[in-house]
Amino acid sequence: MTEKFKILGKYIKDLSSETPNIETFLFVKDNISKYQLNIDITSKALKNKLIEINTTLKFEDKEQNEKKSYYEIVYATIIRVSDEIKEKKDLEKIILCDVPNAIYPDLEKIFLNLIHDSGHPGIKIEKKIDFNKLYNERFN
Repeated sequence: MTEKFKILGKYIKDLSSETPNIETFLFVKDNISKYQLNIDITSKALKNKLIEINTTLKFEDKEQNEKKSYYEIVYATIIRVSDEIKEKKDLEKIILCDVPNAIYPDLEKIFLNLIHDSGHPGIKIEKKIDFNKLYNERFN
């Protein structure tokens, strides 16, 4: 069996850290444990079996506070899909599971560096994202 896809490139498409003022920074420092990590994956077909996959991580406060910081990264991955992949379901699994699993260590490191460099060095992503589980739950 040959590889289902090949990663041709990956890069930071968009990166954002927003803390409007010192009052917000101090408030967030005390309340950042309430922040939640959200993930979104979108894809766009290009030509010649190429696909651009954008994985977005957002770390934000879901509560209605006036003082909040906002952290987001859009990480783009360009892949070439094998000619053997014909089924839509196989393609979905590559886009929603295989590629995110392959790029996640780099993406997590970049995103944590952003949050740490934004003044919150103690933040960790406690729960590892299980893309296979998320993919399987989507169809149940």
